Amino acid sequence: MPLPYRRLVVKIGSNVLTQPNGLPDEARMAQLVAQIVGLKNQGCEVILVSSGAVAAGRSLITLPPKADAVRSRQLLAAVGQVKLLSLYAALLAPHGLLGAQVLVTKEDFRDRQHYLNMRNCFQELLQQNVIPIVNENDVISVTELMFTDNDELAGLVASMLNADALIILSNVDGIFDGDPSQPGAQVIRQIAPHDTSFAEFITATRSQFGRGGMLTKCSIAHKVAGLGISVHIGNGKTPDILPNILNESAVNTWFQPSKKASGTKKWLAHAQAAQATVHINAGARAALLAPAKATSLLPVGVTSIEGDFQRGDLIRLVDEAGHALGLGLAEYGADKARERLGQHGQRPLVHYDYLFLTTDN
Repeated sequence: MPLPYRRLVVKIGSNVLTQPNGLPDEARMAQLVAQIVGLKNQGCEVILVSSGAVAAGRSLITLPPKADAVRSRQLLAAVGQVKLLSLYAALLAPHGLLGAQVLVTKEDFRDRQHYLNMRNCFQELLQQNVIPIVNENDVISVTELMFTDNDELAGLVASMLNADALIILSNVDGIFDGDPSQPGAQVIRQIAPHDTSFAEFITATRSQFGRGGMLTKCSIAHKVAGLGISVHIGNGKTPDILPNILNESAVNTWFQPSKKASGTKKWLAHAQAAQATVHINAGARAALLAPAKATSLLPVGVTSIEGDFQRGDLIRLVDEAGHALGLGLAEYGADKARERLGQHGQRPLVHYDYLFLTTDN
């Protein structure tokens, strides 16, 4: 049976790779690597987003009880990342495969040139049959530079590489329609692109060893599926979970994808560092949000501009009530845009090919 996906991003969470005592679960790592190798042997490109560096660090060094939390995490990540990659390398070597370390920060996704450089690196690794092993650079990622967790990072990587699917492996079978600890609770097997009813079943509880939880997983899954990428949430502790998700025999939650978005729009979906804010009137808002119609932002619909920007800069669009509508790349600078405020017959300020709307209301 042919695989349904050619390019796959697999995210393995801390609770899958970590034993109850907080140390790495090397036996489970071996099982998951064997599954990844099996998928590669069937022609699937796999990008691995792996937690576990901090846990690996704990197995190598003991910190004093009152050590600073941020510095301790940096230290454990710096020491543990070496061991984590060494473990992966040792598990891949018997299969004649190489793994490559890719450490990133949120800033790498905000800057368009950084983003393209990183994408080119991934493409070359895949072309050379190397498995990229991705993790947040916890040594320098603190406060505003941090991803919510590796689920967010995995979603960004899947979007950047135009993956066919993202599989998020946690320590639960998927999203339940009630409290998983109560009798009768069932896994929601499929979630349609515009279905948000599952949100009522999600709690904000964080995982034991990771920073995130099911709330962030679902948020990222829904966003990534909206960009045209299938997303599965399954239990990484279940034997043969990866091949069984792909052959549809494993219990998991599948976020069905919407229509594919362009590469630029996928970057815009995650970019956050807008140079300026552009306010638009009700007519422009209605035109941009009209269903099944691609519309550019024209100067006639712009009422005011906060900040300065140049051609190609990222700008944020808001309506008259101050509600965020989306992001776009400016076709020209703020000076020209201000000269053309409210004027008919002018070039679009943001062409629809470079516009990403974040609201459906």
